[in-house]
Amino acid sequence: MKCKILHESNDRMRVGLRIKYMTFEEADIAECFLQGLPYVYDAKVNERTSSATVWYDQSFRDELINELSNLDLKTVKVFVPDSSARQIKHTYQDKMFFHIAKRFVFRLILPIPIRRVRIYFRAIPYIIEGLKSLSKGKLEVSVLDATSIVVSLLRGDYNTASNVMFLLKIGDIMDEWTRKKSVDDLARAMSLNIDKVWVVTGDTKDKNCEVLMDINKVEEGDVIVVRTGNMVPLDGTVTGGDASVNQASITGEGIPVHKGEGSYVYAGTVVEEGEIFVTVKKTAGQGQYDRIAQIIEESEKLKSATEDKAFRMADKLVPYTFGATILTFLLTRNATRAISILMVDFCCALKLSMPIAVLSAMREAGQNYISVKGGKFLEEVAQADTIIFDKTGTLTYACPSVKDIVTFDGEDKDEMLRIAACLEEHYPHSMANAVVKAAADRNIIHEEMHAKVEYVVAHGIASSINGEKVIIGSYHFVFEDEGCDMTGEEEKFNSLPAEYSHLYLAVGGRLKAVILIEDSLKEEAKDVVKDLQDLGLKVVMLTGDSSKVAGKVAEELGVDDYKAQMLPEDKAAYISKEQESGRKCIMIGDGVNDSPALSAAEVGVAINSGAAIAREVADVMISQDDLEALIILRKLGTALVKRTENNYKTIIGFNGMLILLGALGILQPTTSALLHNGSTIAISLKSTTNLLD
Repeated sequence: MKCKILHESNDRMRVGLRIKYMTFEEADIAECFLQGLPYVYDAKVNERTSSATVWYDQSFRDELINELSNLDLKTVKVFVPDSSARQIKHTYQDKMFFHIAKRFVFRLILPIPIRRVRIYFRAIPYIIEGLKSLSKGKLEVSVLDATSIVVSLLRGDYNTASNVMFLLKIGDIMDEWTRKKSVDDLARAMSLNIDKVWVVTGDTKDKNCEVLMDINKVEEGDVIVVRTGNMVPLDGTVTGGDASVNQASITGEGIPVHKGEGSYVYAGTVVEEGEIFVTVKKTAGQGQYDRIAQIIEESEKLKSATEDKAFRMADKLVPYTFGATILTFLLTRNATRAISILMVDFCCALKLSMPIAVLSAMREAGQNYISVKGGKFLEEVAQADTIIFDKTGTLTYACPSVKDIVTFDGEDKDEMLRIAACLEEHYPHSMANAVVKAAADRNIIHEEMHAKVEYVVAHGIASSINGEKVIIGSYHFVFEDEGCDMTGEEEKFNSLPAEYSHLYLAVGGRLKAVILIEDSLKEEAKDVVKDLQDLGLKVVMLTGDSSKVAGKVAEELGVDDYKAQMLPEDKAAYISKEQESGRKCIMIGDGVNDSPALSAAEVGVAINSGAAIAREVADVMISQDDLEALIILRKLGTALVKRTENNYKTIIGFNGMLILLGALGILQPTTSALLHNGSTIAISLKSTTNLLD
């Protein structure tokens, strides 16, 4: 692409892209491409001027110039949401411009009689809305608007009626614009966070032909495979296999749906059990944005307790506004004063600013790599007094390392690791990732020679090789559930070092290897625990690990309480017990085994790199790399509650003052309407600002 450097200073460069008429789509593609470059901090593209402003690491100046020179907007592949924020901006800017321009033009060119007829026609929609509300037995803001307009027309005060409708329309445009922008910002933040998918390169029955591929390289018509516990990354049609799919996030169905050959599956749904081969119908990004935006719009989860209180209060205050209007007219016999009161309602500001405050807080959470599924969860986070951690992959690094492999019955270490990696590679969890990485580090090729793999939640994985059953997992799964033995190897088994986590591998009912996992604590874990305690939270650790390992970690972290050798149902039971004692709990986990506890807690927080089911049932997702996001989450929740309460008080106080000034005759109806709409817009815009800046 031909481009020219227009201005340059330090780590900022402004470039002219030499496109005469840049479309919204081209601007979005260019912006997403530049933002995706590893050395670019941020990039903004202005389609009106066909220019881009880039903030970047100056040591990569030549690379940036080279990328800009070779950029072809028609062929470059980048993920761009279906809806464009800039399109929303242009749409509402145009609406506002034409609404204001039309008013001044008509005042200049239309004779007064025609303008008055036009005012009557413009009043009809407001009157109809008011009558609809009355027909339902409700006194809502539409009745206030209709009454003020009708009274002004009956008095022959055409200027007041016209001004009121003009200001109401501006308020409607601003309200809709602000909300659309908030939803758009949030929808963009709620991506699926899937980078890689298993693509079948041959016959779907041949499991040796699966390749792990970047999701952006998958094309329509490719076949992908999705197994138990994983999220469906792309829309498509099932061409093989059977599975139970949880699609509550898309359709709202509470019960998993069976998917067989010919069924359609949606990106973002989760395979709870089974395995399916999916022919891709929509590639990355297509169709996801609109679905997410619709879910956000319709979700009752957006309404926190504070919002509900504000909504109920707004509706209750309408009759009082009417009462004040009638009383003022009876006492003063002044219709202008009465109309001034009608111009003021609490409904608009309360019902607009509260959801926008919630959407803005959720967007800000997204900026901090925290995805929140509803405003009520932020409020729950602020009110919680207990925070519960899973250990492995949560308090410890997401990719713990294999310290050693202890073999039994004379088995070879590399061969045992090869079998373990082959089983574990399809089920992303921190310990599974460690096994796969250890095999890769040793250049061990682990081709899939096993039969169909079965994942047993919180226990392990079962399959068969050459007709022999192979299992890998916890002590409970291998020895208690499956009845495997180690006869003759007891001394070696009992000498296994307790400071490591143990992953047991058995073949044909005999223990063949124990993989020792070194589970280092995250660097920030200890400080995060202390900070959470300083914020008034009781910190608890629940783990399926041994008492010795759990005790060592708990002592190092300084948690208030811990429990070891916990099964999934035990974790959920612990939370229920805490709730029965009157406590509110936040649960943080990353595995399939954490799902029951995540569901049981007031707020379930999943690690982004964890199992898809955990992310599906959780209310909040955080980045795998930084537990300090939990501190931000707590502060955001507290700040949101404070903002909504302040909005509530400000709206009631300011509009109450307008009503009083109108009753005293200090404010004219047009002035009341202007101040009321202006305050609504101002409070709503203030609600879109960041809480933690």
